[in-house]
Amino acid sequence: MAKYSTNRGGGGGDGDSCELCGRSTAKLRRANVAGADLLVCPDCAPHGENRHADRKNESTDASRDGSERNRKKRAAQRTAKMYDSAKGDSKHWEEKGTNYEKDRLPYLVSGYGGVVESARQDAGLQLADLADELELDEKQLLAIEQGRATRANVGGSAIRALEERLDVTLVDE
Repeated sequence: MAKYSTNRGGGGGDGDSCELCGRSTAKLRRANVAGADLLVCPDCAPHGENRHADRKNESTDASRDGSERNRKKRAAQRTAKMYDSAKGDSKHWEEKGTNYEKDRLPYLVSGYGGVVESARQDAGLQLADLADELELDEKQLLAIEQGRATRANVGGSAIRALEERLDVTLVDE
């Protein structure tokens, strides 16, 4: 019969029996079962509360060093990311000289890019020619035609100039 929380083997006191099921074996290990520290056989070990600790203890020192390195690397990456976001330097992604508060992009109609492209082609204008005429950057005009005005930080004045020149409606009022 099995003995509970005696911290010695069950059975005849020889220390080679599972304290949970009473089976005699030489492969006993410690397990915390319902708060009691017992010597249990491999079959009863999954009942212990530290069943995941056994797998962790089987790992080699080399793998522990590798996981420690990965943990430190992730911590350094998180720290660098927090530093960059705390710095708040937006100059690397904003265009120089553009004041987005004064020249806000209005709400645009659905499919505005196709409207601009069709109107430009109907007028017989090349992309570069229209950009020069409106004093816009060619990349901005291309972004508008591709429906990327918001992501390209195009100002509202560029949209209004296109509406006037091409006689189209782009602003959704």
